[in-house]
Amino acid sequence: MSKIEMLNLNGEKVKDIKLNDNVFGIEPNDAVLHNAIVLSMASRRQGTHATKTRDMVSGGGRKPWRQKGTGNARQGSIRAPQWRGGGIVFGPQPRDYSKKMNKKERRLALKSALSYKAIDSELVVVDSITMETNKTKDMLALLTKLNLVNKKVLMVVEELNDNICLSTRNLGNVKVVLPEEVNTYDVINADNMLITEKALEKLEEVLSHE
Repeated sequence: MSKIEMLNLNGEKVKDIKLNDNVFGIEPNDAVLHNAIVLSMASRRQGTHATKTRDMVSGGGRKPWRQKGTGNARQGSIRAPQWRGGGIVFGPQPRDYSKKMNKKERRLALKSALSYKAIDSELVVVDSITMETNKTKDMLALLTKLNLVNKKVLMVVEELNDNICLSTRNLGNVKVVLPEEVNTYDVINADNMLITEKALEKLEEVLSHE
């Protein structure tokens, strides 16, 4: 098992802990990882885009002029695509962008993302995260001590409380989740993953059993 330093909230080393190689030490599968990210981004698309076809726009119903004798090109309806205000040809219509991925692939993708965080030294483990106030400046001070300020941070805690939620609410670069809410896209999207010791144990417990 690989080792990683566990820090306190002052950024000081407390002890070395071992990471589960079945979770943080696998050979990352880039293909599955890519598919998982595409799936995650596709599922966020609403798919409500729509344009009006010629049977949806107003007007028409009769020929604008007779077929022959006017000198103009023949026209059947002012709702035709070539007319201003006419229908759109091959425009986007509502659709479902969601994709499917089986459970084994989802788990492999998440393990691959977590392994990359360990390989790239972007995983920060702390003994606990406690906030005495709900002020944003106090959370910024904590992140500064851990050298995580001005970085995208995925913060994983064993339980949510008001002070943690409120102190990070105005920080667009910090996302707070529980161990069971960790997903592949958030891990890859974050510059660093900040996790507490208990949250790490929960995460490893869930992912180490297939």
